[in-house]
Amino acid sequence: MHPTRRRLLKTTLIAVAACAMLASCSTLIGPRDVTVSLGKMQQGLERRFPIDKRVLSVVEVKLFNPQLSLQPEAERVALSVDASVAPPFMRQWRGNLQLSGHLVLNAERNAVYLSQASVDKVSIAGMDEAQQRQFAKIASLVADQLMHETPIYSFKPDELRYAGVQFVPVSINTTSAGLVVRFEPAK
Repeated sequence: MHPTRRRLLKTTLIAVAACAMLASCSTLIGPRDVTVSLGKMQQGLERRFPIDKRVLSVVEVKLFNPQLSLQPEAERVALSVDASVAPPFMRQWRGNLQLSGHLVLNAERNAVYLSQASVDKVSIAGMDEAQQRQFAKIASLVADQLMHETPIYSFKPDELRYAGVQFVPVSINTTSAGLVVRFEPAK
């Protein structure tokens, strides 16, 4: 074999081996767990508020001042929001809604959402008990819309890359320290 051809073959084999080694690096980096603190989730949630909703095309509801807390023993989170309610041709009421739910991962949106939300408590100043029960039904509709439209936390692009490898979130676990997210290399 000619020396130039031999050198070209050797260089080609080295280049192929280097490419194979680089490609295998992504499989060497396995899953990783990242903790998202309650404070970080709270900051992300605050950026999405206030939220204005029109419920049943009639009642104006404004949600503001969200406060998130963890319930790790039940794998749930609690969300308390201040609310302003303005039915047509009536005075405006102010109060607080307390929701809780299970956190779920939406891999397409790289975000965490509230699922199976329940309205735990409604307290609106100036409403009698019957009105508060009626408003609790409206609050359930608002909670349902909120859990489908408003992420509790969205992953930033830099959180999805590590050591030059693209990762995807695959599971979450609620702990007393925050949210533990398992990332795996993208396939």
